[in-house]
Amino acid sequence: MQQKFGFSLYTLAEFEQWIAKTPVFRSVLYVQQHHTWSPQYVHFNGRNHFELQRGMQNHHRNNNGWKDIGQHFTIFPDGMIASGRSLESSPACIYGFNAHAICLEHLGNFDVGGDTMHPEQRNAIIRVTAALCKRFNIPPIANRVVYHHWFDLRTGARTGGSGATKSCPGTAFFGGNKVVDAEKHFFPLVKAAVAGEPIALPSKVQYGYVTSWRLNVRNQPSASGQTLQVTPHGSVLRIYEEKNGWYRISAAHQEWVSARFVQNVQRATVNADALNVRSGPSTDFNKVAALKKGEEVFIYEENGAWAKVSLEARWVSKRYLDIRP
Repeated sequence: MQQKFGFSLYTLAEFEQWIAKTPVFRSVLYVQQHHTWSPQYVHFNGRNHFELQRGMQNHHRNNNGWKDIGQHFTIFPDGMIASGRSLESSPACIYGFNAHAICLEHLGNFDVGGDTMHPEQRNAIIRVTAALCKRFNIPPIANRVVYHHWFDLRTGARTGGSGATKSCPGTAFFGGNKVVDAEKHFFPLVKAAVAGEPIALPSKVQYGYVTSWRLNVRNQPSASGQTLQVTPHGSVLRIYEEKNGWYRISAAHQEWVSARFVQNVQRATVNADALNVRSGPSTDFNKVAALKKGEEVFIYEENGAWAKVSLEARWVSKRYLDIRP
């Protein structure tokens, strides 16, 4: 592993080992697939990984006004993987669909007539996606591994590719950028790389979101414990155990947070083909988005027959949600 400008650069083997053991406290439900479009292959000389990554960070901060680089990882033509935004923060890559996601940017222009993807990068994209699926219990299906092209740029609604969309991750990305292309050409490769079912979560896991601005994660259920990491406001954490007013948020390690700063939420799955998201708990409120069947949400609040599925004012009818154990 190499480091420069605050980024880390991994070989594929290094990344797979690192992601398997690195603690991530927020709940990750989705993997996003993108291409950079610019920079393209012509900008990559085999040695300037860090410089290109810093250039994207500067653009995202200074031109887009974001707090950091938008993506969590960039995969380069030679198969190397650069770190980006903290894994404890949501990406800034798909408007309306960044919560609970990890964003992958693949350096290059993979529209028809653009860059021809190198075998090393192709292999890395498949295996990095598979490693994330295994690490976060994400099945490689269209409701959980998503392309930017499937979302409307103006509203954030998932359209499957119609309306005002980007071509991202490219019209030639693994056979195309449509859902049917992903199901035919990309997901089977990821499933084969997963080599079995993703690791299942324990049946008794619960969820809660962080209500304080920043919450310390400690190595024991006590304020005197060593701070291992901090997790930001709004992060949804997995809760495996409660002890003396503290929650253990790791299945395998002693990683604890104060329960007074965590509000319980329920995880649910959309069971309707299309579920309207409204700005309040009734059909009198405006439709602000739509969810597809199989999408995962968290319920933050209930009001009669309605459930709030975001810290923002986003409500759906509870009859179209299946509560997960």
